[in-house]
Amino acid sequence: MSAPNKSYDPVEVEALKPEEIERRRDEALTAIAEAADLDALREVKIAHIGDRSPIALANREIGALPPHAKADAGKRVGQARAAVNKALAARQEVLEAERDERVLVEEAVDVTLPYDRRPAGARHPMTTFADRIADVFVAMGYAVAEGPEAEAEWFNFDALNFPPDHPAREMQDTFFVQGAKGEPESGVVLRTHTSPVQIRSMIDREPPVYVICPGRVYRTDELDATHTPVFNQVELLAIDEGLTMADLRGTLDHMVQALFGDDMKTRLRPNFFPFTEPSAEMDMVCYVCRGESVGNPDRPCRTCGSEGWIELGGCGMVNPRVLTACGVDPQKYSGFAFGFGIERMLMFRHNVEDMRDIVEGDIRFTLPFGMEI
Repeated sequence: MSAPNKSYDPVEVEALKPEEIERRRDEALTAIAEAADLDALREVKIAHIGDRSPIALANREIGALPPHAKADAGKRVGQARAAVNKALAARQEVLEAERDERVLVEEAVDVTLPYDRRPAGARHPMTTFADRIADVFVAMGYAVAEGPEAEAEWFNFDALNFPPDHPAREMQDTFFVQGAKGEPESGVVLRTHTSPVQIRSMIDREPPVYVICPGRVYRTDELDATHTPVFNQVELLAIDEGLTMADLRGTLDHMVQALFGDDMKTRLRPNFFPFTEPSAEMDMVCYVCRGESVGNPDRPCRTCGSEGWIELGGCGMVNPRVLTACGVDPQKYSGFAFGFGIERMLMFRHNVEDMRDIVEGDIRFTLPFGMEI
C-alpha cells in the first residue's frame, strides 16, 4: 500500500487554484448584482453556491488533499463562499424592499370607493310576512300544511259545501284547467282559496287537527290598486273536541296582537260562508287612528275611512257537512277556521297604497324592508 502523497501541491488542482477561485467568486458577484428580481436571484444562488456549482465542486476537492494542504485551500474556498453569501443576502434585502414598495402601489385599495357598487338584494316582504304569520301559529302548536295549486273541483268546492250552482264556480271567478281534446271540462281548477288544503288535512290526519295553510291562490280579478288575479292567502283550521266560537275569538285576538300590537282589538260581524256555520267577518280596530276618527271630523282617517275598523277576512265554525265529507264525526268533533289575504294584511301593516307595487318586482319597493329573517 502506497503512502499518502505529502508533497501534493493543491495549487496544481485546477479548481483550487487561487485565480480560479477568484474568477468563480467574481462571476457569482456579477450575477448577483445583475439579478433583477427575487426569482432571478434564486436561480443565481443555485448556479453559484448550489450543490453542483463550481465553488461547491471545488470544496469537494479539498477532501482529497493531504492534511498539511487542506487548511490553505479551505481558507480560500471559504472566503469565496462567504463573499458570495454576503452579496446574496444584501441583494435579497434590496429586492424584497423593492417588491414591497411595488406591492403597496400595485395592490393598494382605495378605501374611498363605495363598497356597495353591486347593490345587495332583500327578501320580498311577502315572504317575510308570511313566515312571521306562520311563526305565530307554529308557536301555538299548529303545523304548516301545503297542497297543490291545480286542484280537483271536489276539494275546491264540493267538499266545502259549495252547491253546483254556486256563483263562485262560474268562469268569472274561477280559472278552469282545459281538458284533453274532446273533453271541454277536466274537473280541475286553479284553487280559489287554500281551503282545499284544509280538506286534505282532515282526510289525511286523525283528529285533533291544528294546521295553518299558506299559499298562492287564483281568481279572475283585474290587476289594480286593491286586486290581483294571483295572490297569497293563509287559512287556519282547528278540529278537536269541544271547540267553540270563544276559542276562535281568542285565537284571532292573539294573531292580531302578535302582528299589529298588544293593544289591538277585534270584532266579529255575522256573515255567510258555505263551509262555516255560524260564519262571521273579522274586523280589527284601525291601527292608525285606533278608532278615534269615528264621529270626529277634525281627525279623519284615510286608512279606515273614519269607521274605526278594518276588515281582515272571514271565519266561523266548520260546517258539519264539511266534517262529514272528510270522514270526521260532527257529533264528537267541532272546529273553527278563518282565512285572509296576506297582501291585504301587508298593505295594512306597512301602509302600502297600491297592490301592484307588491307584485311588479321593483327592487326599490323591496329594499326598504331589508333582510329580516
